[in-house]
Amino acid sequence: MKVKPFKGIRPPKSMVMEVASRPYDVLNSEEARKEAEGNEKSLYHIIKPEIDFPEGTDEHDPRVYEKAAENFRKFMKNGWLVQDPDEMYYVYAQTMNGKTQYGIVVGASVEDYLTGKIKKHELTRRDKEEDRMKHVRITNANMEPVFFAYPDNPELETIVKRVSAEEPEYDFVSGDGIGHHFWLIRDKKDIENITRIFAFIPSMYIADGHHRSAAAALVGAEKAKNNPYHRGDEEYNYFMAVCFPAGQLNIIDYNRLVKDLNGLTPEEFLKKLEENFVIEPTGSEIEKPKHLHNFSIYLDGKSYSLTAKPHILHDEDPVDQLDVSITSKYILDDIMGIKDLRSDKRIEFVGGIRGLNELKKRVDSGEMALAIALYPVSMKQLMEIADSGKIMPPKTTWFEPKLRSGLIIHKLD
Repeated sequence: MKVKPFKGIRPPKSMVMEVASRPYDVLNSEEARKEAEGNEKSLYHIIKPEIDFPEGTDEHDPRVYEKAAENFRKFMKNGWLVQDPDEMYYVYAQTMNGKTQYGIVVGASVEDYLTGKIKKHELTRRDKEEDRMKHVRITNANMEPVFFAYPDNPELETIVKRVSAEEPEYDFVSGDGIGHHFWLIRDKKDIENITRIFAFIPSMYIADGHHRSAAAALVGAEKAKNNPYHRGDEEYNYFMAVCFPAGQLNIIDYNRLVKDLNGLTPEEFLKKLEENFVIEPTGSEIEKPKHLHNFSIYLDGKSYSLTAKPHILHDEDPVDQLDVSITSKYILDDIMGIKDLRSDKRIEFVGGIRGLNELKKRVDSGEMALAIALYPVSMKQLMEIADSGKIMPPKTTWFEPKLRSGLIIHKLD
């Protein structure tokens, strides 16, 4: 993998909590407007600049993108964001539920993305890519990092361990209870070693940020094409990523809610399930699935454990063996008539961070008819699928904690 250090643009230590924000895609415009209320230094003014317009303004209005660039210039002029004088790598660690994961912030190679060395496991939508491309073009920067995983590496672990034993540049807990810790890697020998070690790592994997990765790489490729003096070492040939060792990461469950039973009674629905699943009643509280190919469903005030029967398991294919694939084919498609998870309005997806009570509550309220709780995908499964060149079904992985935006920005020149 080709990586490089860069001159990060960051808030002064005293302002980091005012500037830092959640990622642009985990909240809507009104939520961002509320979170940024009374705080002119919030990064939301750059990554969700529609909050500076009257409510209801289209976030894709050309004026909104122009406002992002205007606000970025304002932040730099006011000293709310300052560029480091030297190229560096950085360590960004997060603590959640007593567990800390340590990532290295790098400039990742556009070429590695375009040639498939940076591997994907999800499809991207062109409209979402274009939205982020417009934002990158007009600000000429990667405002928010993408989240990569790499195979565990003892040499990198040794460097990170030594750096993170020092006093952090930033160290705070955000409103959601996540700890954020940030260090600068200034030592030239460490910088050279990190670049060298990554050169021997065959692949990295996009954990979170498929659209941001695509947008950043495509804009970099555009700039290269439009530059008659392109050399290949320009800053636009790289985009900002936080790279974590795969062994430190956990994927949590990503569950399903369905609005109706496709004309079936609960009894008829359960009868159809018996063809492909062993069903056990588990009471009135929805439970976590216990292992791979075990599911929990909740309907009509009752909870059931489902275990896939051997004849529907296809362990030779890494995608077919995913529990999301099994539920998609044998429950959502065959029984519920839901053919396209991306477009069907009868299905919703709920990240496991919301808890199983959220599923039960929405079924009990009558808003939804059925909840399906899934056993989470493993990093091993994700990497195997990405290595095979295949794509996971929609809404398969949910990573927590999310990277905080505003700790560091990468300028493309």
